[in-house]
Amino acid sequence: MFFNIPYIAVVVLALIGLATVLFKRNLIKIFLGIVILESAVNLFLIALGYREGGIAPIYTNAPAGEEMVFSTVQALTLTSIVIGVATTAVMLTFAMVLWKKYGSIETNKIRRLKE
Repeated sequence: MFFNIPYIAVVVLALIGLATVLFKRNLIKIFLGIVILESAVNLFLIALGYREGGIAPIYTNAPAGEEMVFSTVQALTLTSIVIGVATTAVMLTFAMVLWKKYGSIETNKIRRLKE
C-alpha cells in the first residue's frame, strides 16, 4: 500500500493541474496549473527511478553488490526542471505583454477585445 503513495500523489497533482488549466480564466492561474502538471510529471519520473536502499549514482566507489538508483531518470528530471523554468518565464512574459496590450489577463476579456 505504501509503495503507491508517490503514484497517488502524481495522480492528485495531475488532476489539480489539469482542472486548473481547464476551469480557470486568469492566465497566471492557468500557468500555475501547467507548472503543477509539470511537477506531477517530474514526481512520476523520480518515482519510477527510485530503488529501495539504492545509492546515488555519483558515488563511484560503491561497494560491490550495492544497487544504485537510475541515473537516467534523474538526469531527465533535472533537464525537465530547467526546461520548465524557462517555459514558465516565457509564459509569464506572454502574460505581461497581454496585460500591457489589453489591460487584463482574464481570457474571456481578452477574447472580447479581439472581436
